[in-house]
Amino acid sequence: MNRVYNFSAGPSMLPLPVLEKAAAELVNYGEAGMSVMEMSHRSPDFEAIIQKAEENLRKLMAIPDNYKVLFLQGGASTQFAAVPLNLMKTGKADYILSGQFSTKAYKEGQKYGDCAVAASSKDANFAFVPETTRESFRPDADYVHICFNNTIYGTKYWYIPDTGDIPLVADLSSCILSEPVDVTKFGVIYAGAQKNMAPAGLTVAIIREDLLGWTNPATPSMLDWKLMADNGSMYNTPPCYAIYMAGLVYEWLLSIGGLEEMKKRNQKKAALLYDYLDHQDYYIAPVQPKSRSMMNVTFITGIEDLDKKFAKEAAAAGMKNLKGHRSVGGMRASIYNAMPYEGVESLVAFMKDFAEKNPK
Repeated sequence: MNRVYNFSAGPSMLPLPVLEKAAAELVNYGEAGMSVMEMSHRSPDFEAIIQKAEENLRKLMAIPDNYKVLFLQGGASTQFAAVPLNLMKTGKADYILSGQFSTKAYKEGQKYGDCAVAASSKDANFAFVPETTRESFRPDADYVHICFNNTIYGTKYWYIPDTGDIPLVADLSSCILSEPVDVTKFGVIYAGAQKNMAPAGLTVAIIREDLLGWTNPATPSMLDWKLMADNGSMYNTPPCYAIYMAGLVYEWLLSIGGLEEMKKRNQKKAALLYDYLDHQDYYIAPVQPKSRSMMNVTFITGIEDLDKKFAKEAAAAGMKNLKGHRSVGGMRASIYNAMPYEGVESLVAFMKDFAEKNPK
């Protein structure tokens, strides 16, 4: 069976060279005589794997030495609680609501302190990213939280909020490694790996060192960033195989020219799809152009039955998982790093053909 174009929002496509290398090493990694799935996380082989993974991630993202890199479990959603538990000193935090996951993070944060909404696009069904200034935030807030790319709604920040001396915390789950980002503009970056980095099960956190050590005494050990940092992400058994896979992805990204090259490829893919959407009148693209995501492209026909037919027929044509999130409907094409340009070409050709055969 030929591989399909998988437009899933996550878990999502992985680069084919990465999958092929993992397959070749599945039963016997190097000279270990065993799979990475089987080896001890304390073994020299795995210690080399995790060290190389961190080294390559630092190289890819130009992560400064005063930031810790943690390989964690629990998904990005677990960090919704870890953030306030590790950062709240005054007990105040500000959140920008730009979609479902930033809203979930805000609701979780409310369990631990005074969390305020600094800006929101909820009234517009999250069709854009709210703009803020430094004055949008309370001066005594311990941090400002954002979700940089909104998978469900297909929006992304085109700017990095100016928070002054207040640490900026960003969930980069669905756009990490898609383009260069200035890590120094953030106090904390965290991301679930299953969209652009590795299989589900791994969460990466990048934390400025001066933000460690303020942990609420009631914080569960597994959510204590300093404890995890002090133990090199090995306070307990980490998600070993997912870390290994992430390491292969980092190597692949470096081999093609790093994040500058990845950005060029992603811009080319997104431009092809958005250009078609902007020059036809069959599909509706709900996101305001300035806020458009490069990773998740949402569109609808405006007729629910046609949307369902589109997703079904696209799947039959080898383009899977184009159905939009259940909360918004329509269609969503997630065109992460591993999606080839040819996949987007096939999608646009299908969209044109579908529109001709199914007049409204």
